[in-house]
Amino acid sequence: MATTRSIDAETRRAALLDILRSNGDIRLEAAAESLGVSTMTVRRDLDELDAEGMLRRVRGGAIPALDARPFHERRITRSAAKQRIADKVSAFLPSSGAIALDASSTAGALVERFAPDSSLIVATNSYENFVSLSQNKAVSPVLTGGELDARTGSFVGPIACQTAASMLYSHFFTSSSAVDPTHGTSEASLTESQVKRAFADQAQEIIVLVDSSKLGQQSISMGFALADISMLVTELEPSDPLLDPYREFVALL
Repeated sequence: MATTRSIDAETRRAALLDILRSNGDIRLEAAAESLGVSTMTVRRDLDELDAEGMLRRVRGGAIPALDARPFHERRITRSAAKQRIADKVSAFLPSSGAIALDASSTAGALVERFAPDSSLIVATNSYENFVSLSQNKAVSPVLTGGELDARTGSFVGPIACQTAASMLYSHFFTSSSAVDPTHGTSEASLTESQVKRAFADQAQEIIVLVDSSKLGQQSISMGFALADISMLVTELEPSDPLLDPYREFVALL
C-alpha cells in the first residue's frame, strides 16, 4: 500500500509541474479539482515541491522557482503568452540599425517577426537566440561571447559585458525573472543582470517583455527601475487590473 501511495504522489506532483509549465502558475483549488484530490493534498504536494526547489509557494498556489533555468525549459513555459507578447511587440521592431535581445526565450520569440526586407544588426548574449537569428536572412546576428552559464545557456562575464557595451542600439528587448512596482525588474543571476545593464546603457529604449506570472514578484539581483523602462509588455490587455500597480510608472502594451 505504501508503494501505491508513493506512486500516486509522484504522479500528482508530475502533473502539478506540467500545470506550472503550461500555465505559468498553479491555483490551489483549480489544481485540486483537476486532479480529483483535496486542496490539502495539493497543498502538501506543493510544499514538498517547494522544499525540493521545483517551484515557489505563494498564497493560493505556486509559481515557478526564481532560480536560473535552461533555455529549453524556459521556451516551453507559458509559450502561448510569449507568442502573444511577440505579436504585440512586432510593430516596434525597426527595419534597420542595431537592436539587442537578451538571453530570454521571450525575446527569442521575436526572431520570426522581423520583416523580410530588414537590414538589422541584432546582438544577443544567448547562443540559442543567436542560432535562430542566424537562420533569418533579414538580420545580421552578433553573439557577445564570454563565459557560458551552463544553467541558462547564456554568455556572461566581462567579455560579454564589453561586447554588449561596444554597440549603439535603438532598442533593447529584454525579459526578467520578476517585476514588482517598488523595485522594478530583478534577475535570478547577478552576472545575467550585469550583461543586461551593459546592453541597456547603450540603448535608446528598454522594452521589457514578461508574462503575467512574473508580475508582483521579486528575484535576487536588481535589474531596472520602472522609470528607466520605455515600455512594459505582457500578454494581458493594457486595461487589465493586474497592471494597475504599474500604470503611473511605465507605458504598458
